[in-house]
Amino acid sequence: MNNSRIITLTTDFGYKDPFVGEMKGVILSINPFATLVDITHAIEPHNAEEGAFVIGSSYKYFPSETIHIAVVDPGVGSERRPIIIEADGCYFVGPDNGIFSHVLSFSSMVKVIHATEERYMLSKNSPTFQGRDVFAPIAAWLSKGIALEAFGHTIDDFKMFEIQLPEIKGDIISGEVIYIDRFGNAITNIRETDLQRFGEQFCVEIKGRIIQPVKNYSQAAGRGLYCLVNSSSHLEIFVNMGSASRFFDISKGEKVTVLKQIYLNVA
Repeated sequence: MNNSRIITLTTDFGYKDPFVGEMKGVILSINPFATLVDITHAIEPHNAEEGAFVIGSSYKYFPSETIHIAVVDPGVGSERRPIIIEADGCYFVGPDNGIFSHVLSFSSMVKVIHATEERYMLSKNSPTFQGRDVFAPIAAWLSKGIALEAFGHTIDDFKMFEIQLPEIKGDIISGEVIYIDRFGNAITNIRETDLQRFGEQFCVEIKGRIIQPVKNYSQAAGRGLYCLVNSSSHLEIFVNMGSASRFFDISKGEKVTVLKQIYLNVA
């Protein structure tokens, strides 16, 4: 196996502290040929569900055999298990706290290993920084070709969040906002495939407002609320050159309804 593997990092560690740098130092000390890619270190602190969405949306754009470390871990130092997942030709390393729920929910041929072999860790009992002491070295040794089974044993009782899917009844789709990005755009759990039943004849209701779909941001006039299908195939609610979240007080969990346009008699 080629030692010049890609290893990605997704955390809530931010950029003020040396945490991310120390993880990279551990990886490169074990495998100096690894290519390290930061997906983000700005996940909301302790929000494993947000981390699950981000890693689940991002990994598919990397080559096969990429190793993805994801650490949003409020249970660090507890009895929760370190795990390695093989899915869709990639590997995932992190805590067994639901952070890989999107990967596990939408992938086939999944194998999950409870990592117990201490020779591949700096310190198994690290109380506050298992990102550096457990997950970084596991990913580095994995990148050097160590067999998955050498790290521990297979489990099937791994933790997963329930992924909220939209409810579809006739010509009405009921969904919700699942992620707010840096620009204040509200990403919903309604996908392009859900909208295909309407063609282009639909509108969206959120917080008592009826909003119209457009093809791109520049088609939106002024600072009004609009929606589109974004480049990740999710229905997104936005304000052109502004923040839908801030201007219209939209937050994660906000209910979103898609309706066939003709029923509302709107142009």
